[in-house]
Amino acid sequence: MADKDSVEKYLENNPQFAKEYFDKKVRAEALSAAFSAPVDVKDTASFKDVNSLQEAAIIYELVQQMQTQLPMEESLHKVLQRIALIIQADRIGFYICRSRNGIPELASCLFDVTPTSKYDGNLVHPQAEIVFPLDMGIVGFTALSKKPQNVPDITKNPKFSDFVDKQTGYTTKCTLTFPLMAEKECLGVVMALNKIGADTFSPEDEKLFHKYMNFAQVIALQHHTNYMFNVESRRSQVLLWSASKVFEELTDIERQFHKALYTVRIYLGCERYSVGLLDMTKEKEFYDEWPVKLGDVEPYKGPKTPDGREIIFYKIIDYLLEGIKEEIKVIPGPPIDHWALVSGLPSYVAENGFKEAVDETGFVIKNCLSLPIVNKKEEIVGIATFFNRKDGKPFDEHDEQITEALTQFLGWSVLVCDTYDRLNRMEWRKDIAQEMLLYQTKCTAAEMQSILNTKEKFDAEPEDLDQKEMYKLLRANCPPADNVTGENLYLFSFSDLPVSETDLIRAGIRMFFELGVVEKFKVPAETLTKWMYTVRKGYRSITYHNWRHGFNVGHTMFCLLQTGKLRKYYSDLDAFAMVAAAFCHDIDHRGTNNLYQTKQVKKVSQHPLAKLHGSSIMERHHLEYSKTLMGDETLNIFCNLQKRQFENVQHLFDVCIIATDLALYFKKRTMFQNIVNATEPMPDEKEAINYISNNPTRKEIIMYVALMVAAEFWEQGDLERSVLDQQPIPMMDRNCSEQLGKMQCGFIDFVCSFVYKEFSRFHKEITPMFDGLKNNRCEWNKHAELYNAKMKAIEDEKKKLEDDENKKGGGDGKSKTCTIC
Repeated sequence: MADKDSVEKYLENNPQFAKEYFDKKVRAEALSAAFSAPVDVKDTASFKDVNSLQEAAIIYELVQQMQTQLPMEESLHKVLQRIALIIQADRIGFYICRSRNGIPELASCLFDVTPTSKYDGNLVHPQAEIVFPLDMGIVGFTALSKKPQNVPDITKNPKFSDFVDKQTGYTTKCTLTFPLMAEKECLGVVMALNKIGADTFSPEDEKLFHKYMNFAQVIALQHHTNYMFNVESRRSQVLLWSASKVFEELTDIERQFHKALYTVRIYLGCERYSVGLLDMTKEKEFYDEWPVKLGDVEPYKGPKTPDGREIIFYKIIDYLLEGIKEEIKVIPGPPIDHWALVSGLPSYVAENGFKEAVDETGFVIKNCLSLPIVNKKEEIVGIATFFNRKDGKPFDEHDEQITEALTQFLGWSVLVCDTYDRLNRMEWRKDIAQEMLLYQTKCTAAEMQSILNTKEKFDAEPEDLDQKEMYKLLRANCPPADNVTGENLYLFSFSDLPVSETDLIRAGIRMFFELGVVEKFKVPAETLTKWMYTVRKGYRSITYHNWRHGFNVGHTMFCLLQTGKLRKYYSDLDAFAMVAAAFCHDIDHRGTNNLYQTKQVKKVSQHPLAKLHGSSIMERHHLEYSKTLMGDETLNIFCNLQKRQFENVQHLFDVCIIATDLALYFKKRTMFQNIVNATEPMPDEKEAINYISNNPTRKEIIMYVALMVAAEFWEQGDLERSVLDQQPIPMMDRNCSEQLGKMQCGFIDFVCSFVYKEFSRFHKEITPMFDGLKNNRCEWNKHAELYNAKMKAIEDEKKKLEDDENKKGGGDGKSKTCTIC
């Protein structure tokens, strides 16, 4: 029987026989056993070629390797081992392609891979990486050109760099390289070095190398896809959570940053991070500059931000996420050499390494990523620094993108805090301005004593007296309703002209007593006096829309309720609120209408009223002023109302004051007519109509008031000419003053007649107002007829002159413009 050695020798000497024998005799069980058994080659130098069965086993093993969930480096290690075996390379390396700070680079990932080497010995630790740019060496050229390279003699290739050889002591003679691609992006480069048993890699070796690189390509692409999915998932979570958190906290930037960063900590993928907040002071106070100028303090010589600020961190928030226990530290006023500030500069970290623990926790910095937090003005407000990626690798461009998205959100969120701070400051300034305004317009103690003279009568301050005594004194100091300097408050024909402005204040207080609301709603006598006096001071000294106009509107509301018998449709609180709103309806009027405010905001950008209120500009301003008075405890005449009652009063103020906008009147008058039409006829009242008004028409008062209105309109027209450089409408043009009668008739017909007529139809007690309006129109119609007659005479004279010219120049009937020769 032949022994093992003789059989082996015979098969080697008769390869054709061996091939035919194995083709016939090898069964499926043997193939299955071969595929299931790992490939174990002890002496690769004895292999000239790999037979079909061995290659099939290798392919099967590589396919199995692709199905595992191992890290990319470990899966690639198996592939590179088999490739080294097949092409008989001395060793193979894998360089990963990445970008940092926007600069692409290559870093050694797997080094000195052989068919028998161990994975742990070939894996390059992140701290021991060899890193070089893409424009360096054959590997860099492969990544840059994205094409495989076969270099039979490196000494003749100008792209070769001995940078790695010098660091490892290895001598490279020939090489094969292959880029692993993801579409147009290079993920890394595989490099096979030095053919065993030959000087160069043959074309067959190159073909096999490219063939088996497909496995490496699939593994790298699969890992890249998973990694990018993880990156996008982390980015979306960071954006989502940071967006939700930055707008939760409005009070200050520190709490806002803390909430956002703490919420997204698990998506950052680092062991520690810190946020340094920069001092935003651009100019020092003069007293801070004295020590520098006197030489007591050295001037600042450190770096500055792009906008010229000294880099001074006033606070650091430090987050330690390593281990089970998470720690958060807030360091106010950190020293310049604090580790978090120094490590925030990547160049300093790269130079010094930070091999020692940075603080008492024993934390050691391995790598870091530092980004500025920039607000909408492109000012750097802080620095966010992230330390030690959890997988030990350096931060790459995708980490930069995630953290940059976070810092951008934080920068934008600064706008929220700044806006909140500005709103607070505006609110404080408004409170201060309101306080100054009220100080100037609020009723003083001396002014109050001129009406409520408690010192003269009782030698005591108002707060020391009982309210009943105060009511009695205030009633006694106010003129009776039927004799206010000879005028009757219950008559529609009441005239304010003979009454002084101080007596009008007393008359206004008398109206509230006549309504019976002072004692019912427990309005303090001192508060009522101060409120009425303050309302009077709130009106400006202008031609028409002054305190007298405000009083007249308040008196008209009083007459409609009391004399016009409309009181029965309203509660006492409604009557109280409506009369008070009528007194305030034009407070702080500027003598110009809403249209002028709108024109002025287009011409003069500093004007605030039209910017603040989009519609009913002046009316909303009067309402805000009125509510400001309500907000002062010493001026709030509704202070003793219940909450629901006070809300009802505020609503009535809104309705009554905004309704004085003439533009709204034209929109609502049809609705008012429908309401009147739907109302049942009122029963006859016992009182006679002649009780209402002894003299419904007073020509001298009508003319005086109309001239005051016209004079204020003309003043606005003058402003439109001088300030806005515009031609005013005829009603505002003093050059059209002769048309006043005609315009008054038009205003009465178009604006006033409708509401007066509907009111009198609704309630017969209001008829005297309508009668007075008709008499008023008759007076103005006389002026209009005089103007029309004058204009007609001028037109007739003009026409007569034209006719005379025609007779003199064109009596022969010939055309003046055409001549036939």
